[in-house]
Amino acid sequence: MSSEPVIELSGVSRHYEGARAALDGVSLTVRAGESVAVLGPSGSGKSTLLNLVAGLDRPSAGTVTVAGTRVDRLGEAGSARFRRGTIGMVFQFFNLLDDLTVADNVMLAGELAGVPRGEARRRAGELLESLGIERHARAHPGRLSGGERQRVAVARALMNDPALLLADEPTGALDSASGEDVKELLRELHQDGQTILLVTHDLALARDCATRTVRMRDGRVESDSAADPSPGTAEADPAAGSSVIAA
Repeated sequence: MSSEPVIELSGVSRHYEGARAALDGVSLTVRAGESVAVLGPSGSGKSTLLNLVAGLDRPSAGTVTVAGTRVDRLGEAGSARFRRGTIGMVFQFFNLLDDLTVADNVMLAGELAGVPRGEARRRAGELLESLGIERHARAHPGRLSGGERQRVAVARALMNDPALLLADEPTGALDSASGEDVKELLRELHQDGQTILLVTHDLALARDCATRTVRMRDGRVESDSAADPSPGTAEADPAAGSSVIAA
């Protein structure tokens, strides 16, 4: 594994008016090839952390560096360019465009980054094949199972060969069978060398897909250690929700 850092947060805080600090002096380094799971109850700061790394938000204090870029110094347009070229993002509810085909959803990420349409189509085809869903290339997302839609979302996230894959509760809206399918996919991506930062309430997902676990509480890092190999299912959090999409 390379020792080169992909994520470097130094003394990062994020304050919102009229509320306690969402992040309070967080320092964190994620190196190339690591798969790091961030755990914590709702309100612990893990989603704020993800947004800062993605350049979707700016810190009130501290520095955020991703793949050698000071993300905290970027303006809105610069942040958008940075995300297109450096980061792939996978969300709980897929965020696919229902009026586009599966292939077009994947291609769009490349075209927005300036990839010629022909090259984007070739790359999309390769990704769909490698993820085992090429047969759905001309289908629309609404006709796919939850697990298949998440595979499409992962293909889209990988379209521009990102230095970092961010996954925000990637199995949170899936039934157990589809969730296992996505877990296996994340494991394979990590084994292939993809750097992953995973935010989740699911202890089993962290155990199976991450080599390191960061636990957060009240905007601070509570612990940072090798992933816990002990059995688990889900971290208790009554606000986490229980939406399920059947396969």
